[in-house]
Amino acid sequence: MTAFLSCSTMAESIFNRYQTYLLLEKSLSKNTVLAYLRDLKKLFDFFESQQIDYRKATYNDLTSFVEHLNNESTEKPALKARSQARTISGIRCFYGFLFLEEEIESDPTELLETPKIGLKLPQVLSLNEIDKIIGAIDLSHPQGQRNKAIIETLYSCGLRVSEAVNLQLSNVYVDEEFIKVTGKGSKQRLVPISKSAMKEIRHWLIDRNSLAKIQKGHEDFLFLNRNGRKLTRAMIFHFIKEYAKIAEITKEISPHTFRHSFATHLLEGGANLRAIQEMLGHESILTTEIYTHIDVQYLRQTIIEFHPRNKKL
Repeated sequence: MTAFLSCSTMAESIFNRYQTYLLLEKSLSKNTVLAYLRDLKKLFDFFESQQIDYRKATYNDLTSFVEHLNNESTEKPALKARSQARTISGIRCFYGFLFLEEEIESDPTELLETPKIGLKLPQVLSLNEIDKIIGAIDLSHPQGQRNKAIIETLYSCGLRVSEAVNLQLSNVYVDEEFIKVTGKGSKQRLVPISKSAMKEIRHWLIDRNSLAKIQKGHEDFLFLNRNGRKLTRAMIFHFIKEYAKIAEITKEISPHTFRHSFATHLLEGGANLRAIQEMLGHESILTTEIYTHIDVQYLRQTIIEFHPRNKKL
């Protein structure tokens, strides 16, 4: 698959890391990854023709590319919109990856508009499914307690996986039951943490203190591997997939699924949307509003299931 995309302007190491990111962290199928890479090849061909460095591309450069795609396409309007939406989604994913890896200082795709083809809601776990996943953890395994603490923290605080791996011990306020999270753009926020998650962190700290050695520069990271280094995002993706498989959860899930579940369950319980926005660290309330659609879907399902006029006679 590596040879599929050969752009002289893209460093090979970045491409390899991005491909791994799509497969492992985004959990995309090989066909979807190939589609993303094909679309990215179109972008880099366009950049090469316009002598644009992908790391310095602006919003205007990207809109010019979208216009170029629109002019080149011979598809029907509905298919054209879907193809454009997929291409823009892939471009956003790529630049989101570059921003995450600190290859660029700002994301030029933030204001890039996608053709409207219908709303796709994020996957959400029920409380019972979350309990099943946690129940699948083997606590006799050396890393079992750490993994349980991570999942409880992801769900309790609605963290991004990058925020979990970078969570520092000095930013866990045990008595106050708060954690200080460093999110996108190095912005910090205080998030309350549940008693159950804090209990699992306390248990993990006992195991953490028994590690043979903690590597220099990793002393303040809360979650460490057995070699005393902070975890990678890929490690967390891997064990969550494994536990979901053991728990016989058929949904496609990732660490981000716990973040979606956190927000959805809060909204279902009556939490204020602005409060959820603050806890998730969303810059815009518009991003948080996706969960109102999930909540409406949940309410509709509840009515169908429990309203006497909807029950079969």
